[in-house]
Amino acid sequence: MPGKTPHSNGNEPVENGIRNNQDVDMTDEKSSLKNKGKKGAKEGEDMTVVVPPSKTTKQSSQPPPADADGDVAMDESDKAEEEVKVDPVTQAIADIKSNFALLDRAIALFDARFSLRALRSISSLRKRLTPDILAQAIAETFPPTSPSATVAKQLLTAVGKPDVPLGRPSSTEMEVDSEPKTQTKNGAKKENKDVIPEIDIFLSILIQVYLFDSKQFQLGAEFSKYLSDRIHSLNRRTLDPLSAKAYFYQSLFCEQLAPLPPSPQSPIVSLRPILLTALRTAVLRKDIDTQASVIVLLLRNYLLTSHISQADLLVSHTQFPENAANNQVARFLYYLGRIRAIQLRYTEAHEHLTAATRKAPASACALGFAQNATKLLLVVELLMGDIPERATFRIPSMEQALHPYFLLVQAVRVGNLEDFETTIAAHDETFRRDGTYSLILRLRQNVIKTGIRMMSLSYSRISLRDICIRLHLGSEESAEYIVAKAIRDGVIEATLDRERGFMKSKEVGDVYATREPGEAFHDRIRACLALHDESVKAMRFPMNQHRLELKNAQEAREREREMAKEIQEGDLDEDDLGGDFDGM
Repeated sequence: MPGKTPHSNGNEPVENGIRNNQDVDMTDEKSSLKNKGKKGAKEGEDMTVVVPPSKTTKQSSQPPPADADGDVAMDESDKAEEEVKVDPVTQAIADIKSNFALLDRAIALFDARFSLRALRSISSLRKRLTPDILAQAIAETFPPTSPSATVAKQLLTAVGKPDVPLGRPSSTEMEVDSEPKTQTKNGAKKENKDVIPEIDIFLSILIQVYLFDSKQFQLGAEFSKYLSDRIHSLNRRTLDPLSAKAYFYQSLFCEQLAPLPPSPQSPIVSLRPILLTALRTAVLRKDIDTQASVIVLLLRNYLLTSHISQADLLVSHTQFPENAANNQVARFLYYLGRIRAIQLRYTEAHEHLTAATRKAPASACALGFAQNATKLLLVVELLMGDIPERATFRIPSMEQALHPYFLLVQAVRVGNLEDFETTIAAHDETFRRDGTYSLILRLRQNVIKTGIRMMSLSYSRISLRDICIRLHLGSEESAEYIVAKAIRDGVIEATLDRERGFMKSKEVGDVYATREPGEAFHDRIRACLALHDESVKAMRFPMNQHRLELKNAQEAREREREMAKEIQEGDLDEDDLGGDFDGM
C-alpha cells in the first residue's frame, strides 16, 4: 500500500523470507509463523502473503508427525517399501497358480491361445521348480474332498512328497496382492466341487520338466506313460496343446534311457506304438497340435535308429496339418530335408532345409536348431555342386559352430583332396555328433569334380597324368573315368582324347546368356510368394464376421425398400432425406 513500507530485515530483495547475503538465526517455527501473520495483517486485509518455510528450517527440525489427513513422510514410506520382500517360494507358487486363470478362459472361450500362453510361461518357471514348490502348489490346488484327490496323490508321489496333506491353505504373504477374501472363499467353494483336468495336466507337465532337468529319466518315463494314458482317456479338445507337450517330454525321456539309440533295443523303439496310436487318435479327433507334434516325434524316432524307409513311408502316408504352429513346421521341414538328403534327392532337401532355416525362431533359445539346420544345408549345397556364400559364416551366432564346415567348404571350393581328407580327420567327432559325417564322405567325388573344373578353366589342354598327380588319384584310368563322368554330368565343357591322353577345354561363354540367372531369380520369387501365402493363412479373422456383414447388408436393403416405397407413396420428400435425392 502506498505510504507504508513493509517490515523486513533490510531493503534488499527477499527470497522465501530470507536475504541471500546474510545468515539467519535458527528460531522456532511458531515464532516465525506469528511474525509472518502480523506482517500480513499490517499490509492490509485485501492481500494475504503466504511464505513457505525455508529448506534449512526443514532440515534442522525433527521430522513432523503424521498429519490429520494421514500423510506420512516420504523417507518412512521408502523404508517401508524396502523392508517388504517377497519370498521366492511364494512368488513361484503364485506364478504357477496364475496360469490356472488362463486355462479357465481357454475352456470358457474354447480358445487354445490361452493354453499356449500358459505353456509359454514354463520357460520362466523351470529354473525355480523344486519338489517343495510343486508339492505346495498341488496341495493348495486340490482340496481333500475333491474327486481328483487320487490324481493329486499320484502327482505328489511323482514329486517325491506323498505325505503332503491336500487342502493346505495359502500363506499369508500371498494374500497381499491377491483378490478379496470373499472372492477367495468363493473360489475355494468352486474348487471343492472339482478341479478341471487342464489344471492337473499342466501341473503334470511341470513335473515332467522338473524330472527332465534333474535327470531322473527313468522316473520321468514312467510318469509320462501314466500321463499319456490319462490324456487318452479324458478325450477333451481343450487338452490338445497340453497333450502335445506331454508327448514331447515322453519322447525325450525315452531317448535318454539305456541302451541309447541307434541300438535296436533302445526304449524309443517301444515308444513307437504309443506315438502311432496317438497319431491315429489325433487325426480322428482333428487334433492339429498333437498331430503335428507326434509326426515330428516319429520322424525323429526313425532317424535316430536310421530307419529311413519307414520315415519315408510315414511322410507319404500322412499329411502334415497346414495350420500347425510355426515351430513344428520348421522341425518337420528339417527332418524331411534330412530324409531327402540321405535318399540322394538333394534338390528337394535343399528346398526343405532352406524353408526350415527361414522359419526357425530368431530367439536365443532356438539357436541350436538354427545351427543344425544351417550345417545340414551347407553340406547339401556342397553335394549339389554349389559353394555357400561367405556371409553365412560371418554371422556372430554361427561363426564358431560353423568353423569346421568353413574349412570343409574351402577344401571343396579349391578342389584340394588332401585338405579335404585332413579336415575330415581333424573334425571327425564334430561331424559325427552333427549327423553329417555320412553325407560329408560323399563329397569326395565333388572335390574331385571341382578340381577338374578348376583345371579346365585354368588350362586349355592338360594331360591325364597331370590330373592324376594334382588330384592324388591312383592311376590314369581312374582319372580318365572321372573326367568322362564330369563331362557327361555337365560339370565341365571339354572333350577327352583317349589316344593322346589329354583333356581339351572348350571356350566358356557368358553365364548371363544362359538360363541360370533366370532360374535363380525364379527360385527367389517363388520363395517370396510362398511366404506371402503362409502369412495370409496365418492371419486371424473374427469368427462369424461374414454372417454379421450379411445381416447388416440385408437390413440396409430392407431400409432402402421401405424408403423407396414411402417415396413412391409421397410420404417422404427430398428434405426428409437430408440432401439431394436422385433416385434409388
